[in-house]
Amino acid sequence: MKLSTEKTANNVILEIGDNGLGIDLNKHRSKLFGMYKTFHTHKDSRGIGLFITKNQVEAMGGKIEVESELNKGTTFKIYFKYEKN
Repeated sequence: MKLSTEKTANNVILEIGDNGLGIDLNKHRSKLFGMYKTFHTHKDSRGIGLFITKNQVEAMGGKIEVESELNKGTTFKIYFKYEKN
């Protein structure tokens, strides 16, 4: 598990990564943040977590990116706008 933050001139970047199953982005990228979409067979999956997260991040003016490799893990980067006072 990886969790880190970085502050740039315009953004605070939250990076969250794991070493889990990974997601086949060639197959699923276009529907990755769709409602009720799951990409594995875990019985408790509901397919709403990424949908809600993306909507909340974008509502605050940010964006979310994903990198993934099957059987190696997935990393999400969340960009929040940063303005100096």
